[in-house]
Amino acid sequence: MFAAYAARIDRDQPLDGLELGERPEPDAPPGWTVVNVKAASINHHDLWSLRGVGLGAEALPMILGCDAAGLDEDGNDVVVHSVIGQTGHGVGPREPRSILTERYQGTFAERVAVPAWNVLPKPKELSFEEAACLPTAWLTAYRMLFTNADVRPGQSILVQGAGGGVATAAIALGAAAGLRVFATSRDEAKRKRAVELGAQGAYEPGARLPHRVDAVIETVGAATWSHSVKSLKPGGTLVISGATSGPNPASAELNRIFFLELKVVGSTMGTKEELADLLSFCAATGVRPVIDSVLPLDRARDGLEKMAGGDLFGKVVLTV
Repeated sequence: MFAAYAARIDRDQPLDGLELGERPEPDAPPGWTVVNVKAASINHHDLWSLRGVGLGAEALPMILGCDAAGLDEDGNDVVVHSVIGQTGHGVGPREPRSILTERYQGTFAERVAVPAWNVLPKPKELSFEEAACLPTAWLTAYRMLFTNADVRPGQSILVQGAGGGVATAAIALGAAAGLRVFATSRDEAKRKRAVELGAQGAYEPGARLPHRVDAVIETVGAATWSHSVKSLKPGGTLVISGATSGPNPASAELNRIFFLELKVVGSTMGTKEELADLLSFCAATGVRPVIDSVLPLDRARDGLEKMAGGDLFGKVVLTV
């Protein structure tokens, strides 16, 4: 079958390790099933894999891709939850959880094998391309907002770095849930798009907000950390799920954190139950993932180059 896969690890030029071509058909052990992929979306995780983060040379070649929507073996429309071993289903209770492409072959292929437990029905209201955007970036944003930040309608949030998959998801989900959403971006066009998505205001990074917020959704890291901490109300929550600008801010703002009793919460992916709730939320409200572009699988390199350059707003989707 045709696939896009990591053949080599290159920390400096990650795309040099990408290959497109034939790979063996997936093996489905007992308790697993094969999904015929219709659409898969690109995540920063795919670039990190090509750099060798979470993926060792001994596991190569590894088909990339965490997210997929497609058809199960009975022809039903389904979405893949990409966290394997979250509760032991399909792998046994002693195996630590992993994301597709870390231990098991990913979704940038015509077919992918996953534990049957990891397959959810796709709502008819969502296209395959839309559904394929949800299991990583949108699920991450959903958990950040409603589980770890625990915000309620009427409260306010700041989303740093409008344009990325998690950030655009947080803006759209937050606005649909009745939150007052503020966003930042260095790019004027992305700030305008953030307002179109539902943000009440979009600002340059570091700008003073109209008021302090109940929670900050942080995926940028070092470049925005100080602004995130200073933008919180006393007792507010900073939820972080990434650090695309680096993990070591110049100042940790510890004095402000303890004096104002701020909470800093790490967040990674989400549960199958949260993904089911997210799918239902999108179907019920009409909220849809922001799709930057749709490309055929044989143009996976173009999609990864687009993500690496940061020249996107929303998700890049590959179709099979």
